[in-house]
Amino acid sequence: MEKRITDIHCPKCGSPAHFDIIHQRYGCPFCGSTVEINEARQETQGFRRMRIEHLKQSSEEYQLFHGACEGCGADVVFEKGEALSECPFCGRSLVRREYLNSEDFPENVIPFVLTEKEAKERLRQWCDDNRVRPEAGKLKKIIDGLRGFYLPYELINGPVHMRVGRMDGMRTYECEGFINGELVNRSAQLDNLLLDGMEPFDLDKLAAFDFGYLAGQRVKIADISQQALEERARQETAETYSPYIAKVMESRAVEVKADVSDAIRLPVLLPVYCLCRDDLMAAVNGQSGKVSVRSLKKKRFYFLPWWLKAIVVTLAFSLIAFAAFVAFGMDKAGALYIDGLLTIVFIIVILCLYSDTVHNDFIVETNHEIYTSGESNFTRRYGRLVPSDKVLKRKLEEPVFFEKLDGEYQPVQLRFTTPIRVIRMIMMCLIVLFLPVICALVITGFDFGKINLGGSAAWFCIFVPVVPIYLLKFGIVELHDNPWIYQIREDGTKKRYHKKLNIRITPSVIGDILRALFIPPVSLAVWFGIISFIVMVYLTAGGE
Repeated sequence: MEKRITDIHCPKCGSPAHFDIIHQRYGCPFCGSTVEINEARQETQGFRRMRIEHLKQSSEEYQLFHGACEGCGADVVFEKGEALSECPFCGRSLVRREYLNSEDFPENVIPFVLTEKEAKERLRQWCDDNRVRPEAGKLKKIIDGLRGFYLPYELINGPVHMRVGRMDGMRTYECEGFINGELVNRSAQLDNLLLDGMEPFDLDKLAAFDFGYLAGQRVKIADISQQALEERARQETAETYSPYIAKVMESRAVEVKADVSDAIRLPVLLPVYCLCRDDLMAAVNGQSGKVSVRSLKKKRFYFLPWWLKAIVVTLAFSLIAFAAFVAFGMDKAGALYIDGLLTIVFIIVILCLYSDTVHNDFIVETNHEIYTSGESNFTRRYGRLVPSDKVLKRKLEEPVFFEKLDGEYQPVQLRFTTPIRVIRMIMMCLIVLFLPVICALVITGFDFGKINLGGSAAWFCIFVPVVPIYLLKFGIVELHDNPWIYQIREDGTKKRYHKKLNIRITPSVIGDILRALFIPPVSLAVWFGIISFIVMVYLTAGGE
């Protein structure tokens, strides 16, 4: 079996090895041998060196660019950013010397499946299906300008290390994944979102690079800096994993910081048909036929300051409450009075709820929308381009979280808002809210007839706004900052991890309690609170 540059092979039997996220190494499914990450990278680097030497030897049949064609003597000028060309007079193939000697020289390529005529037909079909969009009408007039290019990409294959967390939380979590075939565009001129729109490619069709694939085709040179490439690789990998992380974290407002330093990264060429005229951009996947079009106008996204959000939400709640009171027969004056009291509670609760949101200033962000032709793709059968039954999807493993348990990092499953935890939190809030009433019931032997709720009026005035604030602001954050942790065992089963409690009453703790009880001025406030609570329990129990 011929080795592919994207495969990691078992050193004993030569079979393709699969990555084990939990143990962070490659394993052979046939003989059980393992390959460490560093060994895998060395294997790939060695294979790459052999491929580059082979390509440099095979390139001798191509004339390297010297500014003039030696075949006929004509001056030849490469178009800016293109790597290969041909003499328009004698047809001799020309290769830029710096392209061949570059460290980013492509070693793999996905050949074109669609011809230029077929690509134009796919774009024309998109225009017909989206005739209501202004982009469709303008594209149809210039569709003959669609041109095919082999665009430079970097193929990322391997383990991904991530630090993730909710934007409204305080904790971050360690997370490991494996990405199989993330493609990062290395061209500065084309919109990255536009190219993302016409992905994915079928990487099973990836072939070892040969100059024969480039006959009659244009090739774009990679022209973004290494720093920009690294940032783009991290960003695209994070965006790919964000939906998985959001599902686990139970929020779309998640932050994912990805590290792909241990992944294998290979320069490849991918077939794309492009059309760019001013702000109008379109791309057609040269393998699958998927169309991607960038909107002419930018869409505006408005981010309001947190205090304005709180006011708007409060007004909405107040209007709904007032309408409900009137609908149930309350006179407008009475409804307005009660609604005003509720509005005070609403504004306190909601101001606290929004106080730590991400966007605290008025911001207007703009970006182009990307329109695509959907998930359908095409393949060639018996020389004809026909719809394919195969749905192309990005290949990646679901992430595994790791927590430091008993001094070492272990694979875990995190559970946040489980029904039991939510019910327990609500019950604790209700106990705090009605604590004087509960104590009074215990004193009266649960005789509800003796209970006077007016005795707890002061308590309710304090805790009616405080409890919702805790529930919305701190209770939910507490759930997401202290999840239930399930250890993942070697056999795949899960067991709930219980942290060992180490409660120690030290002399300093005892000293703090004694100072709070007997040293003014703190002791005065503490005893005032205790006596006030006792009085409220007494009055609630029917005392006079």
